[in-house]
Amino acid sequence: MSKPVKYHYGKFPPKKIDWEKLIPLIGPASAALARYDGTLSVIPNPAVLLSPLTTQEAVLSSKIEGTQTTMGEVLEFEAEKEGNGFNPEKKADINEVLNYRKAIWKAVDILKELPLCARVIRTVHKVLMHNVRGHDKAPGDYRKTQNWIGPKGSSIEKARFVPISPNKLQDGMSSWEKYIHQKVQDKIVQLAVLHAEFEALHPFHDGNGRIGRIFVPLFLHKTELIRSPVFYISAYFESNRDEYYERLLAVSRDGDWTGWCLFFLKAVEIQAKENQKKATEILKLYEQKKTEIYELTHSQYALHILDFIFERPIFRSTELAKTGKVPVPSAKKVLSNLSNANIIKVLRESSGRRAAVFAFTELLNIAEGRKVF
Repeated sequence: MSKPVKYHYGKFPPKKIDWEKLIPLIGPASAALARYDGTLSVIPNPAVLLSPLTTQEAVLSSKIEGTQTTMGEVLEFEAEKEGNGFNPEKKADINEVLNYRKAIWKAVDILKELPLCARVIRTVHKVLMHNVRGHDKAPGDYRKTQNWIGPKGSSIEKARFVPISPNKLQDGMSSWEKYIHQKVQDKIVQLAVLHAEFEALHPFHDGNGRIGRIFVPLFLHKTELIRSPVFYISAYFESNRDEYYERLLAVSRDGDWTGWCLFFLKAVEIQAKENQKKATEILKLYEQKKTEIYELTHSQYALHILDFIFERPIFRSTELAKTGKVPVPSAKKVLSNLSNANIIKVLRESSGRRAAVFAFTELLNIAEGRKVF
């Protein structure tokens, strides 16, 4: 059996990257990212309109780590509040996804005051691990013992990869943090290197992969490659999971930073195109429903209702009134009108004190990339 691959001591930042191989991919990745950013520029409040995509990113990034849930289940769980109908294992998976989303927006909030740095990463990690599996493993603190990556329950001798030793971890993270602010030939390549190095350092006992992927939109935003921190890369990593892990492993095993950067650039290009496609479809749907809802309801609250169903595409019938922006009688009438017009679909009928649950299926299907609802 082959020995575990060990962290690449003394080889970060990389001294050898074959820029001639990268240049043909840098142009298309940068252009796709710029076109996506152009789409973001015309979307009113991307955080609201693209919130289903943020949830989908959280689902897929968590899925890479082994969670088994869907965007629909996550949103339905949120709407149900008490989570009835979900077994404990499913609830645990869903809560990890919800924490992922909270962690993204916590980071966005912190970055209004702080530069992108290790302090931000530690704070985000605390949010990610709050009251979920791994919450007892010092969230927000760098590990003080050696960890390793391999089959569940395997010993370090049978590990696939052994990250940096705990006594070298602080120095490793300091070097990583300094590299965030260095001037490099290309920012997307810089991000590729930062992502790989973070995964190799594996600074926390749990949640490293998810934090590394959360870092991607934060870096793109802080370096002004995109105007809003809404970029979704995990779909490519999930659909190419074996190559994703192999390319990361090859960095430490073979010093193949170039191979990893090629893979990452392709991921950015493909996901930028996919993100733009979905964002454009969502914007088109928003404009279409703005007209439809107003003509259907003739309500002064039409815009509030529109924003509500885009931000919460699965919701309880009582939630619209609870926003405080739409009176209860108006909310009931509007929901009835929207349901009759098939703009929203009843997922669960009301029963006793239990409110009905509705879904805005057109938006959900765009976020999923296929007809699910």
